[in-house]
Amino acid sequence: MEDTLQLWDWRKKIADLYHQIRSSTDVSAAWRLWRDTRSTMFRDHPQSPIEAADRHVFEGPKTFPYDPSMRITVSIETVAPEKITVATGADGELSMRSFARTCGLEENLGGELTLYWIEGYGGGVFLPFADATSGTETYGGGRYLLDTIKGADVGGARPDGTLVLDFNFAYFPSCAYSSRYVCPLAPSGNRLKGAVRAGERHPEH
Repeated sequence: MEDTLQLWDWRKKIADLYHQIRSSTDVSAAWRLWRDTRSTMFRDHPQSPIEAADRHVFEGPKTFPYDPSMRITVSIETVAPEKITVATGADGELSMRSFARTCGLEENLGGELTLYWIEGYGGGVFLPFADATSGTETYGGGRYLLDTIKGADVGGARPDGTLVLDFNFAYFPSCAYSSRYVCPLAPSGNRLKGAVRAGERHPEH
């Protein structure tokens, strides 16, 4: 039961963090809060994806500097649902279906992204992506921008059909830190040709 209560606490803290981000009128300050809170949780929380033996020397996830140009407003268009099922280790299989596609990233980032709805009880929006930095400056399997089941929700679509995608909040899946996790990675259709130098990155050497 202890692990379950710890995970509950982790999820609550993440949900509270993203609520503060959505409520803030100062985007760069909200991003600093996101960066600093995650660093503290990764270092101190028992549900951190960092191995326990390494946490005392872990300085927190590294990020690119905040870049306002990576906060992009796009329109979204309905797409025919396509179901994807991926294995997630001990958790079994995860099924998700496409429901929308962005329009507005091609010019600057060399592609558009598909938004997925994770199927199952409650469901949730999931937006994984990879880009030209994947495998060099960032995790090779890509990064996540939205995962509303886990509380990672910087804001939904507006009534006019537009959506703000702030890539400064892009983060690594847990499997980037530990083999204890098996994570769904970015589908081939969500690989941008351009470089997204915003959000979480590998440490500079």
